Amino acid sequence: MSGPYRAALCDLDGTLLDTAVDIWRAANRMQETLGRPPVSAEDIGRYIGKGIPILVHRVLTGELDGRAEASLFDRALALFEQAYAEESGRAAVLYPNVLEGLQRIRAAGIRLACVTNKAGRYTGDLLAQAGLAEFFQVVVSGDTLPVKKPDPRPLLHACEQLGVAPAHAVVIGDSMNDVQAGRNAGLYVLAVPYGYNEGRPANELGADRVVADIAEAADFLGA
Repeated sequence: MSGPYRAALCDLDGTLLDTAVDIWRAANRMQETLGRPPVSAEDIGRYIGKGIPILVHRVLTGELDGRAEASLFDRALALFEQAYAEESGRAAVLYPNVLEGLQRIRAAGIRLACVTNKAGRYTGDLLAQAGLAEFFQVVVSGDTLPVKKPDPRPLLHACEQLGVAPAHAVVIGDSMNDVQAGRNAGLYVLAVPYGYNEGRPANELGADRVVADIAEAADFLGA
């Protein structure tokens, strides 16, 4: 049953916005400059979720747990960040029913935060370009704190900024990062079945409930 939830903390990439094409294009610009073969869009979908440095390691090694040699990684990271600064938002699209869901959640008086592992230098512009910035009273980016999801502290920080106890908040995400962070922070966890979850089906992530989209999350919240 839904509880007296007063806040919803939303992930960004893979939950609100499909940003994979922008990331894929930036990754392949990096690869081309390095004289390396392109990465597939399918692989990029598996690599997204733990922030840019991990994504770059994954692209360079072709492995989820891979770590590239330090000098190659440093050069690649700089190239990716330069390319992504130009690509971010160009092809990003809202997932279905995101606006409807956020509008209903806000209208119900439920406070909203966006908690993402994306660096702050990209997050604000991307939310603004997508028409989402107005919904969020708090934004916690991947470099707001020294830690990222799955560490629970970004979610706890968002709750603190919103003035809401974790027991009265839900997290809405698409990946194991969101589920683990939410669990450890004491939030109720909603997972969407699309997005970037390193190839894991949503019903195997361990969320409290899988919802079809943000509109169904609003249903759950009574909005």
